[in-house]
Amino acid sequence: MSEALVIFTPSGKRGRFALGTPVLTAARQLGVDLDSVCGGRGICSKCQISPGYGAFSKHGVTVAPDALSEWNAVEQRYKEKRGLIDGRRLGCQAKIMGDVVIDVPPESQVHRQVVRKAATARAITMDPATRLYFVEVEEPDMHEPSGDFERLAKALRSEWDVPEIAGGLDVLRKLQPTLREGKWRVTVALHKDHHAGPHRLLDIWPGLYEGGLYGLAIDLGSTTIAAHLCDLRTGDVVLSSGIMNPQIRFGEDLMSRVSYAMMNPGGDQEMTRTVREGMDTLITEIAREADISTREIMEAVIVCNPVMHHLLLGIDPVELGQAPFALATSDALNLDVRELGISAVNPAARAYLLPCIAGHVGADAAAVALSESPETSEDLVLVVDVGTNAEILLGNKYRVLACSSPTGPAFEGAQISSGQRAAPGAIERIEIDPVTKEPRFRVIGCDLWSDEAGFTEATAETGITGICGSGIIEAVAEMRMAGLVDGSGLIGSAEQTGTWRCQPEGRTHAYLIHDASAKGGPRITVTQGDIRAIQLAKSALYAGARLLMDEIGTDHVDRVVLAGAFGAHISPKHAMVLGMIPDAALDKVTSAGNAAGTGARIALCNATARAGIEATVRRIHKVETAIEPRFQEHFVNANALPHAIDPFPELNQIVTLPALSFNTGDGDGGRRKRRRSA
Repeated sequence: MSEALVIFTPSGKRGRFALGTPVLTAARQLGVDLDSVCGGRGICSKCQISPGYGAFSKHGVTVAPDALSEWNAVEQRYKEKRGLIDGRRLGCQAKIMGDVVIDVPPESQVHRQVVRKAATARAITMDPATRLYFVEVEEPDMHEPSGDFERLAKALRSEWDVPEIAGGLDVLRKLQPTLREGKWRVTVALHKDHHAGPHRLLDIWPGLYEGGLYGLAIDLGSTTIAAHLCDLRTGDVVLSSGIMNPQIRFGEDLMSRVSYAMMNPGGDQEMTRTVREGMDTLITEIAREADISTREIMEAVIVCNPVMHHLLLGIDPVELGQAPFALATSDALNLDVRELGISAVNPAARAYLLPCIAGHVGADAAAVALSESPETSEDLVLVVDVGTNAEILLGNKYRVLACSSPTGPAFEGAQISSGQRAAPGAIERIEIDPVTKEPRFRVIGCDLWSDEAGFTEATAETGITGICGSGIIEAVAEMRMAGLVDGSGLIGSAEQTGTWRCQPEGRTHAYLIHDASAKGGPRITVTQGDIRAIQLAKSALYAGARLLMDEIGTDHVDRVVLAGAFGAHISPKHAMVLGMIPDAALDKVTSAGNAAGTGARIALCNATARAGIEATVRRIHKVETAIEPRFQEHFVNANALPHAIDPFPELNQIVTLPALSFNTGDGDGGRRKRRRSA
């Protein structure tokens, strides 16, 4: 027998090969997904395989014990130094000596899958644009003059089928000393644009580089900047962190920042400099906390709304502040990170910005679409990315619509009297007893409720510092269910509500949740101003969703997905009581967490997904809320809690909201007046 049958699992690919052929060579010829950084030299250990022996009736083959060549010294050395699971072989060392079935374990697959542990589990196929390649370069020869760069390119063509490379001056300056230090064996980091063009040489190391290769998935929001540091070889999220967007001092919402640019010459440049400095600060802190060098960060994928998109790029956003809200460009962008003025990464690092959908629906909405895929849904799904500027998608496999709504920063704890960002000590959950009107709550960093034993001790270090976005949403909804707030959003007095916690505050009232003022701590209340801020935000959100429903011609959606930085923490029931979203069965209301950040991470880990979302964005129909006459009508009706005219039948099946009004002046909250007129 001069040839043997080789079957690879789980791919099922098979072929006949000459005896003595390395398993890695067979895998490459069959297109099997088997990793290798060193090119088969036995020094990277990425090509681990698990051969199977015995009868395989499914494949019609019996594998003999000697189907592969004997265990060799290279494999033994690796096992002694780093460990190798029993039964595993190195694909570059094991040679085919008979019919064999070979399993490629997940960690040896280039396109291995990473499951996102979230409300809707998502598998990300690893196919990063930036990869490492180990090559052996020919030494210079006086008889065949050529440059070191050209011989490196030749080696990459020969060993890795990389057709063409290009590199900047930064990496060219270190090319020659690195080649000689590595004795002509080097590892290079190459970036491949998913469109046409040469691979870009980002960095080079002597010998086999075994350090880190990282990328950043950045969600650049109006209020916060969130970043995920990802391992570009495994897809693992090494560290996630965020900061307040330092631009907030120029205005809490987008239009106020556009106004700042309009009214202050050079204001746009000032905001550009500020946000870039903020991103540099965040990246530096992430690298420090993860204990990595910023040189190891080779790529960034950035998603943001159109105003942030322009300000990051250094483009004056003035056109986005007036009809027809024209973008300078809506296409995806592939740039050098240094073009963005960001220095806390590898000098040659690349940046990819997802495409914008329209003037007020940006790359963050495109990232949400990439994460949640409404265009593949069989049923009608509403995806709401809750933030300072809410992006809303509605559709199914037949049609997808998009719009944005100016909700403001209230949902993120801003413009709230006791509001704060989500941090240890912030109230994130709250319940109010409808009989006693007494609150109980939980704070970030502690699993106990405030009325449980040990809560005081457990929160001694963080304290109880304020209330974050999810906390204020639950607080207002609980106040409505407990009869502390009427349908118009008015807080009742102590006499009207039956609790001393409703205390006078000027001409209105406030509900006291927690008072530590006697010990120098905060006094945390929900004021009438807080209620109004939430009403304005939720009305804009609801009105945007209703506009999309009008466009499609429906009064009902099958599913609702709540996204956003705190989407995973919003209670569907409380969101429905507020009327943030259209009525739907509560078991069909799910949370997706920071879907924009997840979309950025998908685009970071899978270059093919970039081409996919670019095509999808071109098919999404944009509805402009700013010029739709029905937006104001929907907005006004949505001011009520939950709504002035929509009946909310699904919500009414599980919650009975008190029918009362605190605007009549009578002590029973208006109940007696309605009974007389009934």
